[in-house]
Amino acid sequence: MWFLGAVVTFGIAFFPMFHRLVEGRNRHFQNEAHFEQRITQYLKSKNKQPPPSIKPIKQRNAKLWAASIILIIPVFIIIYKLTKDLAIHEQQQDTYLSKALPERVFMPQTVPLTTYVLLTIATLGIGVVYWLYKTVNLYNAHYKAHLSVDKELNRLIEEQQNAGN
Repeated sequence: MWFLGAVVTFGIAFFPMFHRLVEGRNRHFQNEAHFEQRITQYLKSKNKQPPPSIKPIKQRNAKLWAASIILIIPVFIIIYKLTKDLAIHEQQQDTYLSKALPERVFMPQTVPLTTYVLLTIATLGIGVVYWLYKTVNLYNAHYKAHLSVDKELNRLIEEQQNAGN
């Protein structure tokens, strides 16, 4: 929807789109600590040792990043960093969850970062629009997958509480 708005407004909607993307990313990564804490409590209640904590990913300044896209060149850097951050986060989360939960409930997405970079170079920068579209979709898919992992964790905790009563 944001892409359609950006096309209709000749790119003006890209500013709130970038801001929203970075803010959502920051919020999600902040909530990761709470999510890990819930998994740790669940594992300790089952007398299991929790895996080492996920290394936090650096927060980004959403306002600064959104404002900097007016210079065009930072768009490429921002999208690269956002895509790379998601790939790193998903790999860390997959490793953590595979050690913490009994069944595989999360599968990281493959992020063809090299393909996006080459496409952008080959199209003299126009490919960045497709790259941005795919990055937004990757983040949305990650959030959706995280919700299903959260539901599974809630189910496991509820089962344990019911078994204990």
